[in-house]
Amino acid sequence: MKSRSTQQHWDIFCTVVDNYGDIGVTWRLAKQLAIEYQIQVNLWVDDLHSFSHILPELNPKQTIQCFYDVTIKQWNTPLDLDYLPGAVLIEAFACQLPDIVLETINSMHRQNRSVPVWLNLEYLSAEDWVDGCHGLLSMQPSGIKKYFYFPGFTAKTGGVICEKALFKQRDAWQKNPDNRRQLFDRLGLQGIDDEDTVISIFSYESPALDALCRHWQDSGSHIDTNSKSGNKIHALLPMGRSLNSLKAWLPELDSVKPGDSYRHNKLTLHILPMTDQQGFDRLLWSCDFNIVRGEDSFLRAQWAAKPFIWHIYPQEDDYHLIKLRAFIALYCHNLAPDVAASWATLNFAFNQDGTDTIIPAWKQVGIANKSLLEHAKQWSIFALNDADLASRLVQFVENS
Repeated sequence: MKSRSTQQHWDIFCTVVDNYGDIGVTWRLAKQLAIEYQIQVNLWVDDLHSFSHILPELNPKQTIQCFYDVTIKQWNTPLDLDYLPGAVLIEAFACQLPDIVLETINSMHRQNRSVPVWLNLEYLSAEDWVDGCHGLLSMQPSGIKKYFYFPGFTAKTGGVICEKALFKQRDAWQKNPDNRRQLFDRLGLQGIDDEDTVISIFSYESPALDALCRHWQDSGSHIDTNSKSGNKIHALLPMGRSLNSLKAWLPELDSVKPGDSYRHNKLTLHILPMTDQQGFDRLLWSCDFNIVRGEDSFLRAQWAAKPFIWHIYPQEDDYHLIKLRAFIALYCHNLAPDVAASWATLNFAFNQDGTDTIIPAWKQVGIANKSLLEHAKQWSIFALNDADLASRLVQFVENS
């Protein structure tokens, strides 16, 4: 790409859905484009308050501000900030672009002026059909071209978000146990010994989570590794929707706050504040097992190279289970059949309120933890597939 001084800017529009998922993806992408490719990015966001939970420096009342070389703009309806077309226009996850944006690019087209490369950035999926739909052209009634950009895990898709130095940073962090201890100290976590099992939980509501906690309090950890002989479990829960499933384990939810901890026999629940994205990555790197949700945290759990459960966002007619099944088939391709079966059962149980099946599956996954851990490290290399989303996106724009 050209240097920032000569490169036209890119615009990314994002509506915040489910608090953090969509903005988490677009914020990572905007940062990577700006830092690694020196692209001037305007990130238009409709909910700065939710955004500020993962970017604490952000002032929700300020309409224009800049962080990590990305210009963040308040997207009000109607749009009350000037839109000046740049080289690329991205509507994230089929959000409805402001009328003034559509009017502007349509006017440019009627005047035979060059319009931005218009992309609809879709959700990440492991489904087979994504290969054939990535990059397809959608001719608009005005005659303007719009392209569908599908992230994915194969070479025929748009790739997955991963910063170039991320794996080196992760490996350096995990190589030194002091990093984990110091992180837990900064978070005010008490009573975590090196031999204890630590699980992060960032899920939606699920009765399966309550079932797991009932098992953990009585039986502790079934995770079998060479380095862990203890059976105490520490569950780390950022403030969020997971807590709604744990009302029996907590006082009144309105009184729960970051820094609180609640011990129940062999299980201790630790309440954490929401953190920025770098802090969340380090939390995932430091835990033995991660329960994550949505798209952004789901992908970061894979980059953490640790075993995990994916709590996928529920969709009508249980379509999310089709997406879950597609990912499980891809993820488990090189796993031993018994290990793959137990990990798949665990994930489906968590997503289908399988309170009867989740405990046997958890025990089996714990026994197979060494195999899952080795697989998780290899999977992160396979999933990246030689090129990340930002790299492929830049190349796609240049070819367009």
